[in-house]
Amino acid sequence: MCSAQKKGGKQNTLLNYTKYIHENSNTWVTFVHGAGGSSIIWHKQVREFRKHFNVLLLDLKGHGASVSSDFVEELQELYTFDTLAEDIIEVIDFEGINTSHFIGISLGTIIIRTIAEKHPERVQSMIMGGAIMKLGFKSRLILRTGMLLKKIVPYHKLYNVFIFLIMPYRNHKESRNLFIKESKKIYKEEFLKWFRLAVNLKPILHFFRSVEIKIPTLYIMGEEDYLFLPAIRKIADKHSSSNLFVVQDCGHVVNVEQPQLYNNMVIGYLSGF
Repeated sequence: MCSAQKKGGKQNTLLNYTKYIHENSNTWVTFVHGAGGSSIIWHKQVREFRKHFNVLLLDLKGHGASVSSDFVEELQELYTFDTLAEDIIEVIDFEGINTSHFIGISLGTIIIRTIAEKHPERVQSMIMGGAIMKLGFKSRLILRTGMLLKKIVPYHKLYNVFIFLIMPYRNHKESRNLFIKESKKIYKEEFLKWFRLAVNLKPILHFFRSVEIKIPTLYIMGEEDYLFLPAIRKIADKHSSSNLFVVQDCGHVVNVEQPQLYNNMVIGYLSGF
């Protein structure tokens, strides 16, 4: 596990990351997990992707190995998707990575799209699994109810309910349990800040749906991802640079539920570059 350093030698305590260098490839893939998860959710991808590419695995601010006593001061600061995107840019700058393919899941796809808006020259392609590009009535109701209950319901229980509503079926159990386990590492203050980000997503998602970015994009969605798949279908039809692959008998976290199919699809797509 590594941590980047800012100019002047000051340690960047925001993100921890792991990198795997390929002997013959100059191509990088950067994995970005969702809220409440960590880089461990990519454990079914690492072995296969290392055979083809240089791999960078990140733990977002306050998640996974990026949680330590060093974060107490940072956790008091407010941040946005812009600041979360810049955290990742700092790491790839430190590692001397000029361009990368970015692979994300769930809320991580919003961070990747933000990077593409701010630094399009750094993004070779976007692989968006369980992508969130619109919050429908059910999603907004869940988040608003959570905001009302956040002071009286323990935040871990609130998160567990939210995860169950996103991944409700028996075949989603592994994904649910993985996210619930990783979420226990998150500070309460951090959880509430991510929750506020999600509540205020509507304007940024409307912009992403309305404005096409000319970067090759592959959406990989489970057919049972009932909250988010309908919007992605419309985007894939509307945006010429986007393609959609729907995985049968699969929910929100496609890379965990159908790893072999996911790996083959993504590696094949990236090999085309």
